[in-house]
Amino acid sequence: MRPLETLPPTETLEIENGLSLVPRVKLNLTIHPALPSVSKPIDEWQLKRALIDFLKSSLSVPVTVPEEDLQIKRLKDLKKRKRDEPVAHGALFIRDLGFLSGRKKSEETEEVDVKELEKKFLDWRSYVAEKMDGIELNLEGVKYNLSVEIPPSDDFERMKKDWEDLYAFRNRGYSRGGRQEPDTIVLRGVPSRWFAEPRVSSKPSMLVTHTIFSTFGKIRNLNVSEDDDLAKGMEDDLDIGIVSGLHCKIVVQFEKYRDFYDALRVLCGRSLQKQGSRLSADYEVTWDKDGFFRSSRSQNQDKSSRMQEPAAERYRSEAPKREPHVSQLTSSDTRRKRFKVRIQLDDNDKLVFFSLINIG
Repeated sequence: MRPLETLPPTETLEIENGLSLVPRVKLNLTIHPALPSVSKPIDEWQLKRALIDFLKSSLSVPVTVPEEDLQIKRLKDLKKRKRDEPVAHGALFIRDLGFLSGRKKSEETEEVDVKELEKKFLDWRSYVAEKMDGIELNLEGVKYNLSVEIPPSDDFERMKKDWEDLYAFRNRGYSRGGRQEPDTIVLRGVPSRWFAEPRVSSKPSMLVTHTIFSTFGKIRNLNVSEDDDLAKGMEDDLDIGIVSGLHCKIVVQFEKYRDFYDALRVLCGRSLQKQGSRLSADYEVTWDKDGFFRSSRSQNQDKSSRMQEPAAERYRSEAPKREPHVSQLTSSDTRRKRFKVRIQLDDNDKLVFFSLINIG
């Protein structure tokens, strides 16, 4: 596999297990009625046709988008809608980016060309978002306003600035553990079966997932789980096809910052495809701001310390049923006496033997 730092944003990357990372542009769409009091549901088919026609006729380079790459979810009940709320949300995916590819690169100019292609890609994506943002759509005599934005999970430069600002604050002065840098990626919304062991289970496998992500570098920690939280968060009117139990969440901590950096850069602005499948997994990717593995270790240590509480501590907390023998000294005693106490507990930490021996 070619070095990740030399991969332009318009090129597909083949990784392990028959998976490929395919470049695409994703834009989030929000549709508001021009008049807040609108009561008629928006026509999803007409909305799609209007946007597809706009992409074909109003950009410097005509773009053809199939209907399945324009996902729209209407508000279910307009009667419950507040005046400032949208009537629909959606996402636009532009996957045919061949026109952005530059001339064939030689080894001497490869690094320069990658930077030029990256700038060309980012500039064109911003151009499309700005061109579409704020347009007015007239659907059956009802006017709507379109808002368009680049998703945070697709904006690598924005994420990079966020972690640089955060760690610049954390690294002020002297740090006992040395300079801190991010090292963990969080990936959500990928099909569980693509990370499962074939003919064994449909649930994601740690072994398979480790093999796939080792493509990007040496892994320190890995966590794979079903992403039910994503499905629950999508159960409202913003749902665009996430089904509980079918997707997984992957958290990967790399040994080196450079591997983390290159992996996140490559995962941004791409979809996951499986050999032999027509499905494109339009996942969400970000960096770990909350210290996922540090939090997990702290919880495990707390649980372990509670489970390993000494038997003597539990015995003291249970207070014996019988009154213990107490040595009483009279006022005529001229010196303090010392005693040796022997206690024997059974397997259930119950008191079975107690003795008090005077040792002078």
